[in-house]
Amino acid sequence: ADGNTLDTVGRVSPAYGGFAPIAKVNLQPTEASKAGGALHHQHLPPIAYSRCLPFIMDKFLLQQQVLERLAEDLLQAEQAARAAHETATHEENIAENKYDTLGLEAAYLATGQARRAEAIRQAMANWRQFRPRPYDASKGIQLGALVYLVDSDDKQQQLFLGPDGGSMKLVSGGQLVQVISTEAPLGRAMLGKCEGDEVSIQVAPIRQQFEVLWVH
Repeated sequence: ADGNTLDTVGRVSPAYGGFAPIAKVNLQPTEASKAGGALHHQHLPPIAYSRCLPFIMDKFLLQQQVLERLAEDLLQAEQAARAAHETATHEENIAENKYDTLGLEAAYLATGQARRAEAIRQAMANWRQFRPRPYDASKGIQLGALVYLVDSDDKQQQLFLGPDGGSMKLVSGGQLVQVISTEAPLGRAMLGKCEGDEVSIQVAPIRQQFEVLWVH
């Protein structure tokens, strides 16, 4: 492999049983990972004006925050993959016997970080294509909804239902917003619900219940 590509690395002696396979990945920082600090300057396509426009603008700000956070995560994953690759291929870490596994461990770590970086790139692509829309009561909660829930203890939480790969907590307007996807049990349970409806999920032996206060 050349200096810019992480390919199969064989740093284990024949006595140990062969090579440590590593997923092929570009080791150079990608444009996506460099763009974290500039994402807030990116302009998303205009949307149709409606009475819900202030809430739609809040959703776009949340979307930008998610993209910034993902870009930071991608940069860290790429740096970790490069560091692990350098450790795996360093001449001092060539295995001399089956108990000398530092290079092997670094190789597997590099593979894991490479896969993580690829998953983040896919998540960023999903979020860039994402276009939140106003809430439509005839359809109930759908992808892109900003939802306020209250549980049986009167504890309220605000959730932003977005594409896969962006689960995180954000602060918007001084309020905490939990970003979840429809892959999460709560996100899946909210689909199709309307204001005033109950939402319930089973968490281990406990069944949690919520009420939808409002949706935008």
